[in-house]
Amino acid sequence: MAMISNLDLIRRVPLFSMLTTDQAQSIADSVVKRRFKRGELIVEQGTKSNALFILLNGRARVLTADHRGREVILAVLQSGDYVGEMSLIDNEPHSATVRAEVQTDMLVLGRLEFARCLPESSSLSYGILRGLVARLRNADRQIESLALLDVYGRVARTLLDMAEDEKGIKLIRGKVSRQDMAKVVGASREMVSRVMKDLEERGVIETLENGSVVIKERLTHD
Repeated sequence: MAMISNLDLIRRVPLFSMLTTDQAQSIADSVVKRRFKRGELIVEQGTKSNALFILLNGRARVLTADHRGREVILAVLQSGDYVGEMSLIDNEPHSATVRAEVQTDMLVLGRLEFARCLPESSSLSYGILRGLVARLRNADRQIESLALLDVYGRVARTLLDMAEDEKGIKLIRGKVSRQDMAKVVGASREMVSRVMKDLEERGVIETLENGSVVIKERLTHD
């Protein structure tokens, strides 16, 4: 790898295939090479790395885990793939962990250099990028829920995601459709109704006359 210039490496990455020579050279001057050992974390869920990681060779797994350590593999990354872009675009922590499955060589592009490649933050295209990242984060959470949580946990997480904080009270405005909830959590309407009824009987949630739902106690999805 030492005999190949950064520009040559950049040109091999599909992400940068449409760059002009000057743009590619600017990226090449900014990246650094880094080698990750087998099992080493490249990014960690819940943290920020402030960099874009581009795989040159090797293999890495994108995964998420619950508090018991149970893992779900969301994707397997190979040469030409990249990670960290979501966090750089919306400035939120990583939604998943990425671990090197074998020895993996990467190019690392810092936040400032990456930002120079983005459209203006006030532009429509940047707004669309942020919207796409939000959808991807929601998709990751949905996959994690379906794989790691039982129906009770999935209903609890969905209720928390739907709730708004109003003067210290978590409130879901409007009627919560059991049918729609069932489609979101991947369960039958009858099962969702049983879970909701149990939560109401335990005093965890309260359904108001207009159909809105108040979350009265700590609702856990673990």
